[in-house]
Amino acid sequence: MIVKTVSNLDKEAWDNYVLSHPDGIAYQLFAWQEAVKKAYRFQPLYLMAQSKNQVKGVLPLIYFNIPFKRELISLPYCDAGGPLADDPATETILLRQALKIAPSAKVVIRSTRSFANLSPDKTLCKQKVRMILSLPKSSDKLLNSFKAKLRSQINKGYKNGLTSIIGSTNLLNDFYSVFSENMRDLGSPVHSREWIFSILKAYANRAHVSVVYMPDGQPAAAGIILCHPKVVSIPWASSLRRFNTSNPNMMLYWSFLKFAADKGYPEFDFGRSTPGEGTFRFKKQWGAEPEGLHWADFSATEFLMGRFNRAAPEPLTPNHVRIRPLAESVIQKMPLSFSKAFGNMTRRYVTL
Repeated sequence: MIVKTVSNLDKEAWDNYVLSHPDGIAYQLFAWQEAVKKAYRFQPLYLMAQSKNQVKGVLPLIYFNIPFKRELISLPYCDAGGPLADDPATETILLRQALKIAPSAKVVIRSTRSFANLSPDKTLCKQKVRMILSLPKSSDKLLNSFKAKLRSQINKGYKNGLTSIIGSTNLLNDFYSVFSENMRDLGSPVHSREWIFSILKAYANRAHVSVVYMPDGQPAAAGIILCHPKVVSIPWASSLRRFNTSNPNMMLYWSFLKFAADKGYPEFDFGRSTPGEGTFRFKKQWGAEPEGLHWADFSATEFLMGRFNRAAPEPLTPNHVRIRPLAESVIQKMPLSFSKAFGNMTRRYVTL
């Protein structure tokens, strides 16, 4: 067994392994680190384990170097990355190699499952779950499986004259106009337009944008999906509050679910939610079921001694609890141009 740091020459072998692995997800594809490098300038450390010229495992990591913090994250800006290998022993070898290369860095792993023979009880994230919907072979079967109330909510958009289009970079401007305004209204720094463009370019035909339009042509809801043969993931979805009565958000999600079912994808990942909160209930109504996320962080010494911390989904210090509502209020009051500029300056430093 050898472990190597991969280069662009290894992209095909890397992606073939991720695409064929039963636990693979779109975030683990080579494209994620290409987008991170292009848009946010953080450098990757992508490790590959090989035996007899056969790939046995991969570990995608991004160096997250900012003042007073040095981390290797798998992966930033999404729910999950983590090691992917033929067996837990290979996952352990990959993690040890990462810690050997960067012994002073904290390693942060976000995974959809337990990994490297670490106790799943200790890595299981108690605050967040991912919401997974098993898809039938066609959108007709999927629609018929929904309760009458849900079908009525989907149909309301059509009755109100809304339309949806699925595309790619041709819809970037409309997507970003919805996305940036919604993030401002939520009080959250928005990803840069360059980041979204880099994702769409790097993922090519594995990334799709959907935009829902009002009858007068105004974009009212928009989202992006990333496709792996085993599961479709939706990292970003937004709708504008002023159009809520027309249900554009329901049409947006239906456009993606329809696409995924008709293309033969077996599962749809609605993304992470906090059990019991509004987004959790929204995803639950589609039939999605919660699955655990396994997040942990550790130093080289902690990993070798079998000690590690369960990584919180976001800082939960007393100062953070006090400051966050104030920060959200400030962003919400910004003109849209200001909130975009603020996001361009700050969002790259927020790892989720």
